[in-house]
Amino acid sequence: MFLNTVLVVLTDLAARLLGNTIFRKNFHLLLSAVVLFGPALSLWVSHHSIFAKRSHFLYRMFLRSGWGWTCIFVGAFVFLLSFSIRRSLALSVRHLSRLGGAGALWLVFCKFLDLLDNATGSCYEPLLTNPEQPLLVLREGESKSDCLKAGMLWRGYEVSQDVFLLCLCCLLLAEETAVFGPYLSLGGISDAPLRILFLFCVLLLGLWIFLLLCLLAYFPQFPTQLLGGALGCLSWRGLYEGWYRLGPSWCCPGRPGLGLLHTKTSSTEG
Repeated sequence: MFLNTVLVVLTDLAARLLGNTIFRKNFHLLLSAVVLFGPALSLWVSHHSIFAKRSHFLYRMFLRSGWGWTCIFVGAFVFLLSFSIRRSLALSVRHLSRLGGAGALWLVFCKFLDLLDNATGSCYEPLLTNPEQPLLVLREGESKSDCLKAGMLWRGYEVSQDVFLLCLCCLLLAEETAVFGPYLSLGGISDAPLRILFLFCVLLLGLWIFLLLCLLAYFPQFPTQLLGGALGCLSWRGLYEGWYRLGPSWCCPGRPGLGLLHTKTSSTEG
């Protein structure tokens, strides 16, 4: 009984925050400020911290498979919420297809960024005449994969795919979970499984923001991280502020909550 009360209180508070209109409209600005000013944290953090190592458990476990974790928890929450309201498999699949659209866009951009990096980059062999500033000798005709396998350095036009992914996942989580607040305010059925899934989504959102801050503070790379954050925000705007606003059809899944909540919340859904 006590644990259920704690669960209800925590999820109600998180749902009010994520469903708040001011928070929803300004979350992307908050995330943009984090990406813009986050590298300044490198002046204060200790580079002997466990988070200053790329081999840390959180980076290996979550960052490398960030899209998979996002799809698992957000997909389960969206499906359970939509199916529990309307009992329509078709409607649930339609809402899940938003994740498919975001995933396809992410894969296309990642492929494009890899091609751009390979096309504009060059391979350099470091000569350790000076350990602090080794001399770099250009090696022509080397691909990026061969260059890195040989232990050499690749310098190209790079955009941080990690920051791109984290920003996109944060914005996607904020959009998809925002509907839970209006749902609860209308007296929707909120059993423990749905609340637990929602809480997991909130915790995942907090984890992605924390990892984003760690990357910016411990591994600052300007302007590659700024470009990655900008690409993530533009992807979100193109999907949730553009394509998904066209309304439900065979080629558009519609906005989160569309067709699920009462008509009086239509302004919240849009």
